[in-house]
Amino acid sequence: MLYSSQIRSISASVLKDLKKKMVFIGGPRQCGKTTLAQSLIQDFDQSLYLNWDDDDQRREILERKWSKRNSLLIFDELHKFPRWKSWLKGIYDTQKSNHSFLVTGSARLDVYGRGGDSLLGRYHYWRLHPFTLSEKPESLHKSLTDEEFFHRLMTVGGFPEPLIQGDEREARRWRRNRLDRIVRDDIRDLENIRNLTTLELLIDLLKTRVGGPVVIKNLAEDLHVSQPTVKHWIEVLERMYLIFTVYPYSTNLSRAIQKPPKIYFYDNADVEGDPGARFENLVATHLLKTLHFLEDRDGYRYSLRYLRDKEGREVDFVLVRDKKVCELIEVKWKEDSISTSLRYYQSKLQVSVSTQIVGQTIRPYEKDGIQVVPALIDLSFLERPSLI
Repeated sequence: MLYSSQIRSISASVLKDLKKKMVFIGGPRQCGKTTLAQSLIQDFDQSLYLNWDDDDQRREILERKWSKRNSLLIFDELHKFPRWKSWLKGIYDTQKSNHSFLVTGSARLDVYGRGGDSLLGRYHYWRLHPFTLSEKPESLHKSLTDEEFFHRLMTVGGFPEPLIQGDEREARRWRRNRLDRIVRDDIRDLENIRNLTTLELLIDLLKTRVGGPVVIKNLAEDLHVSQPTVKHWIEVLERMYLIFTVYPYSTNLSRAIQKPPKIYFYDNADVEGDPGARFENLVATHLLKTLHFLEDRDGYRYSLRYLRDKEGREVDFVLVRDKKVCELIEVKWKEDSISTSLRYYQSKLQVSVSTQIVGQTIRPYEKDGIQVVPALIDLSFLERPSLI
């Protein structure tokens, strides 16, 4: 592959955790999970990679065709096996002294499966995201400036193949094929959804509503299906790492969930509309990647929220650690004048760090405790000081 030598940001942590327990790696289809898993093989004497999607390798998995000399066993897409958790529990409990176990999949492995989590306490879970400003592929370090890399993320997204090729036409073809694989293969195999055509229409509607509250009732009316059906479909799309949901921040969690959420796409190039919506999605993916990395590494409970009151005052993102607000973030494509809503909530919530991220190149400045920073500077680091 074009990016086969790429070392991802979670690689060292995964290797460390493999010495203690099984490691699960989840994330969007084609974001590089298999490539990452295979890149770790060099750190073991002998390894074996088996993919459930391959007919011959599926039989090898079920027949347990491996040797004690295989110090690392990699099971890819194993969650498509209906009894995968109980099967894996038996293998791990009886053979953990002989092997390290790495399991990868394009669905949320920490929640996916039938019944309870029989593997609880036996694995560490890591989530792999597409490339971002904080994680540029090795092959693009010299060929693209930071500004050119930012433009490419905005136009073709951060998934390895279209990002490295940099061809917008080929990227469109790639996205179409990827969506078809998710809907026609993954969702069909794992979920009891028959009306796939209407599900695809829902995805199309969501692409045009990034950045604004998504009202389930309105979507149900547009699609001529029930509200519970739309809600279930959105949950399925989240489990498949196609979209993620950002709920409003509230000290009363049940009240926050009742309010309309915002929905963003893991593939930034999926977003349709003006550059502002796509830029807000880009910031959202960067922030979520940071939260997932810190949560998977350190064990804190992080969440990404937004703020909006009855008067229409809104702040795009709220970073929360263990129910405590760490940072307020407003996103502007061009405007570098500080948002009045950000000023209001900065004062009301007494947050120590507030940031306005601007898509265009500007001169950074700080006023009244609010930082105004261009995206190239603010999003270029995986960890945010406010969260550590």
